[in-house]
Amino acid sequence: MATVKGELIQNLAAEKPVCHNKISIVGSGSVGMACAFSILLKGLTDELALVDTSEDKLKGETMDLQHGSLFVKMPSIVCSKDFQVTANSRLVIITAGARQEKGETRLDLVQRNVAIFKAVIASIVQYSPNCKLIVVSNPVDILTYVAWKLSSFPKNRIIGSGCNLDTARFRFLIGQKLGIHSESCHGWVLGEHGDSSVPVWSGVNVAGVPLKDVNAAIGTEADPEQWKAIHREVIASAYEIIKRKGYTSWAIGLSVADLAESILKNLRRTHPVSTIIKGLYGINEEVFLSIPCVLGENGITDFIKIKLTPEEEAALRKSADTLWGIQKDLKF
Repeated sequence: MATVKGELIQNLAAEKPVCHNKISIVGSGSVGMACAFSILLKGLTDELALVDTSEDKLKGETMDLQHGSLFVKMPSIVCSKDFQVTANSRLVIITAGARQEKGETRLDLVQRNVAIFKAVIASIVQYSPNCKLIVVSNPVDILTYVAWKLSSFPKNRIIGSGCNLDTARFRFLIGQKLGIHSESCHGWVLGEHGDSSVPVWSGVNVAGVPLKDVNAAIGTEADPEQWKAIHREVIASAYEIIKRKGYTSWAIGLSVADLAESILKNLRRTHPVSTIIKGLYGINEEVFLSIPCVLGENGITDFIKIKLTPEEEAALRKSADTLWGIQKDLKF
């Protein structure tokens, strides 16, 4: 019996799909789906695989994305709670993890996430042993360390989303204060993605003009304009967004897509992402913190040896100590 397809289409050659830029995202919560949406808008992948334990939500999110295929050049989107769907990924993004409960310590939270990561990382290694891994789940610096330990991947292939978002917030707020687009405001937030992050005021510049040359006290308590408040706002902004809408999603999704683009297109752009920092800036423990890293097809290919003031370097060491205080007691 003839079919519409048979009458309409005459096949000339068999074609087996080959994925060159497959991306998998573990976790279909608000952050995972913001990452998926941002990646699709940038056209970075020829197959997107989504994994979650909640099958109904996962299927619903996948269908919702698929129905938008007319409006973006959308690749194949597949989903399953079985990690086999992620096989042969070039890049795997982890957004899954436990959320902090009332009265729970950060160590308790991290320890619960270690248990989750044991299963997740083992499956990723099984099906995509050559992938690069971006960890987004919080606390991101410690969980990037956990992913490195559990995967046994070389350190260049383990990347924490780290301070890429903190730096974007920093540049946005500087731009707002100056009335200039954030893209034209250059500066870094390094260290922990969290309360002990370090704003590098010594390197903030616009069009190559260091703001320290205009205001020598910038970023200090002696500054009459109190630029230091910008960094306090960077730290507080996530708490403020969570208070107002319950979670953060869009900015971190765009941030992760930005990292993915540098890796998949081998752009060799510099990003403040979380990597092992032992041996740098007087830090002697195996902690992951954000420093300027060059991202390309092999993951983190280089560090930029950024010159910090003694105060900034001391703050970075303090950030490392904060993380090590939690990390040293983890049980694998």
